[in-house]
Amino acid sequence: MTRALFRHTLAANSARILAIMVGLLAMAILMPVIFNAFGRELGELVESVPVLQQFAEFGGSDFFTLAGAVATGFVHPFTLLLMGVMAVGFPALAIAGERDKGTLEVTLARPISRRRLYGTLFGAGVLFLGALIAVYMLATVIAVTLVGLGHELDLGLVVQLWLGGLLLFVAFMSLTFWISVLSDRAGPAIGIPAVFILLNYLAFVIGSIWPDAKFLEDYSMFNLLKAQDILESGLALSDAAIMLGFTAIFVALAVYAFPRRDLPAPS
Repeated sequence: MTRALFRHTLAANSARILAIMVGLLAMAILMPVIFNAFGRELGELVESVPVLQQFAEFGGSDFFTLAGAVATGFVHPFTLLLMGVMAVGFPALAIAGERDKGTLEVTLARPISRRRLYGTLFGAGVLFLGALIAVYMLATVIAVTLVGLGHELDLGLVVQLWLGGLLLFVAFMSLTFWISVLSDRAGPAIGIPAVFILLNYLAFVIGSIWPDAKFLEDYSMFNLLKAQDILESGLALSDAAIMLGFTAIFVALAVYAFPRRDLPAPS
């Protein structure tokens, strides 16, 4: 970890982090409020129309219990888009983006090794993701408490959901860092992980609402973050282990490849 680089990274990303926080706060507050106002009535309506039940289990959650409403917000495309900006955009721009601009060589000309550079940036990314998810979960708890439903939410399980979300997005970030250290342009470093995440999300959503395609869920990384199940019974150790293993593989690949690759002059 290099303190000077860490401070520079924090300052360079502060505006992006604040913008993402605003969006996450809005989503975190909105979901409990909507559930408190309409959730139970919507549940009765869906139960009376069997065809709707199939489509109500979006992303493996529902909107008819508090845990389901919170989980729906956590796996909502808007929430995932905001988190993806940090999980994909930050590592892609931090290395491949700097390489694209021709400034990575200037940084590496200082007394800092490529591994220390990677370690500092990776540590900063973990901190950013952890803080963003923590803000989301804290805002959710406050909103749930303000609408009078705080007693229905187990804070210990909320912490486990925070951990599960952090592990998933750090896994995506580790993949992006690996592609970033191999890339000379920001475009591929953003595009390849973004397509991977999108395909995983589509498999997860389609499998959750279409019974004949339910097998697709087993091939999705998002299936490791069963938000409603975590809020009801906790994070499965097997799921956490898979996400940690995924991260470890791509961290090892990046640490191995980055010091060994040439950095030709930008064309």
